[in-house]
Amino acid sequence: MAHRPVGAGSSIAINATSAQSSAFSVQSNVIRVVPVGAGAHVAIGTNPTALKSDYYIPNGQPTTLALTKASNRVVGVTTGTTTTIIFPEGTTCPFGVGNYVTLTASNQSYYNFTHQPVLSVDTTSGVNGYHQTRCSIGTDTSGITTAFYSEDATLTNSLKIAAITDTGSTAVLYLQQVQISGQA
Repeated sequence: MAHRPVGAGSSIAINATSAQSSAFSVQSNVIRVVPVGAGAHVAIGTNPTALKSDYYIPNGQPTTLALTKASNRVVGVTTGTTTTIIFPEGTTCPFGVGNYVTLTASNQSYYNFTHQPVLSVDTTSGVNGYHQTRCSIGTDTSGITTAFYSEDATLTNSLKIAAITDTGSTAVLYLQQVQISGQA
């Protein structure tokens, strides 16, 4: 079985208290995690807290955990105290209320945001001239006055991983999204 790294790997120091990774955009359907120094209990979510009852990974044992990818191209942004994201006509919003998302807009990095909550999804058609699906994001973009152009903008779901050691000692949890090819 071969692993192809996707994006940059990271690590978090873990101990007897739940520690969280930084938010990451889900770019693969698998993340490889390895605790080094002690076994670890891990949880994945938008703002997870690891408990001793969560998924257990023995010390030094690489484990792959499933992720759910979701993304869509962005064709418009309406700025304000909340931000409205507009998707291409004929596509849907792959996110639901309570999901967290990251916007990456090439050549317009001032529109970028990381790990912000989806507040609502609007799928009504033909309202106020809109025929596209839209979603409202809990991030303040009211200070942006430059017009948005959708040369290459994408909204992706984002998650965090939390971990706690099984013994209370200190350890490190290494994280890397991967693509898997071949048979196990």
